[in-house]
Amino acid sequence: MSTTLLLDYGAGNLRSVANALHSLDADVAVISSAADFPTTPQRIILPGVGSFGDSMNELTARGLAEPIRAAIANGVPFLGICVGYQLLFEGSDESPNIKGLGILKGQVKRFQAGKKIPHMGWNSATLTDPDHPLWQGLGMEPYFYFVHSYFPVPEDPSIIAAATDYEESFAAAIIKDNLYAVQFHPEKSQDAGLQMIKNFLQLH
Repeated sequence: MSTTLLLDYGAGNLRSVANALHSLDADVAVISSAADFPTTPQRIILPGVGSFGDSMNELTARGLAEPIRAAIANGVPFLGICVGYQLLFEGSDESPNIKGLGILKGQVKRFQAGKKIPHMGWNSATLTDPDHPLWQGLGMEPYFYFVHSYFPVPEDPSIIAAATDYEESFAAAIIKDNLYAVQFHPEKSQDAGLQMIKNFLQLH
């Protein structure tokens, strides 16, 4: 299996994502700066726990933002998790003065007042195309573990790969060519999450 780059910018779930990858016998390289970024990466995972603004500032400070944009543009398989999903968009209500990576058009919104925030715990994801290789072996409506107060609203609804209801429907996952991203935590989602990560490792 080819090497998977795991991007370290101080995200709280990096170790648990690394542990999930190791449990699948994946070859993992953790990198934390542009200097470590290989010229031709084979696969990239961007984890994420924390605020949008702090995370984006760390990516920029470590010189990782431009290599991420270039790798995705060059067709490298890329998986964003939680805040690593949100950072792909243009901006977030959480940090209005901080621009995101801008790879996907759209904004990250906060759940409406009146519901319990954060959205935390197990919830189902209705898959747009259950036959897509990313979802192999997961059925029509797998359950995943969520912890978040914000969620992306893609400008292009055709990229939404899964939707979850938390009093309102939101994009729990997107797929666009070689770009995959999920709001839930596959590394905390037991068998379903490990199956999804395994599927990602086998793509392309």
